[in-house]
Amino acid sequence: MSTVAPTLTGHAPAPISAASRSATRRFWPLAVGALLLVLLWFGPLPEAARGSFAAHMTLHMGVVALAAPLLGLGLSRAVPTLVSGMPSAVAIVASLVEFIAVWSWHAPALHDAARTEASVFAMEQASFVAAGVLLWVGAIGAAGDGRPVARATGVVALLVTSMHMTLLGALLLFAPRPLYACAELCSPAAALTPLGDQQLGGVLMLLIGGAAYLAGGLALLASILREDAPSGGTG
Repeated sequence: MSTVAPTLTGHAPAPISAASRSATRRFWPLAVGALLLVLLWFGPLPEAARGSFAAHMTLHMGVVALAAPLLGLGLSRAVPTLVSGMPSAVAIVASLVEFIAVWSWHAPALHDAARTEASVFAMEQASFVAAGVLLWVGAIGAAGDGRPVARATGVVALLVTSMHMTLLGALLLFAPRPLYACAELCSPAAALTPLGDQQLGGVLMLLIGGAAYLAGGLALLASILREDAPSGGTG
């Protein structure tokens, strides 16, 4: 009986507990990112987005600035060999794809279609999450040790994305008139005026979209500077 006692007192389960903690640390960003997408897409926001540009922008920012980085981080931990082996150009290409997706879907014709037609809305959201995850995976995959060129491209990709999102947010904020026909047609009883609703959406893109990609780019840049900094040894 004495040989069984250590197991019953809790000594043997320790390796299982350590493995469980490792799995939690490895997969929690993927799980949280997927859960966030479910809440964004199947909660009240899609219906609210039909009648409010600001609600539509909240949904957009939730996908590309919150869920996408979590999914990108989760994939980098779930399949680290695959992600770390991605060519450095992936981040730059992904930033171009993100630029095309974001600006195209904010063109008046496509944006109005996404606000009024469920199939077009689904295509819009799918392109947002695909482009966002590809960008964040490319940037995070570039963060491995010994890959200064890859990390530099990751920094450029994230900072360029931050700049074009900031530019689009400013355009929406300072436009002198509503840019979308749906502003008048989709929400006749809205609390905000069409222009005020559009301006609020622009502020959301500036504060959330621009800031999220700026923070990611600066964090990656900081990792480069830390590695390049001289050691504190004497002599």
